[in-house]
Amino acid sequence: MTDDATYNVTANELRQFIEQIEQLEAEKKDISEQIRDIYAESKARGYDQKALKTIVSLRKKDKNEVAEQEAILEVYKAALGMA
Repeated sequence: MTDDATYNVTANELRQFIEQIEQLEAEKKDISEQIRDIYAESKARGYDQKALKTIVSLRKKDKNEVAEQEAILEVYKAALGMA
C-alpha cells in the first residue's frame, strides 16, 4: 500500500465520520425544534414551563438520587424556616 493509498483511505474514512456527524447534528436540530414546539403548545394550554422542565430533569435521574436531593432540600428549607 502506498502513502497515497493510505491517504485516500484515511480521507474517505474522515469524510464518512464528518458526514455522519453532520447528519446527526441536523437530526438533533430537528428534534430540538420539536421539543420547543411541544413546550410552546403546553405553555399555550396553561402549563408552567419551569415545572415541566424540572419534572423532565427529575425523570432522567435515578430515584435514589432524586430522593437524596429532595431530603437535602427539606433539611435546608427547615434550617431557613421555610418548611
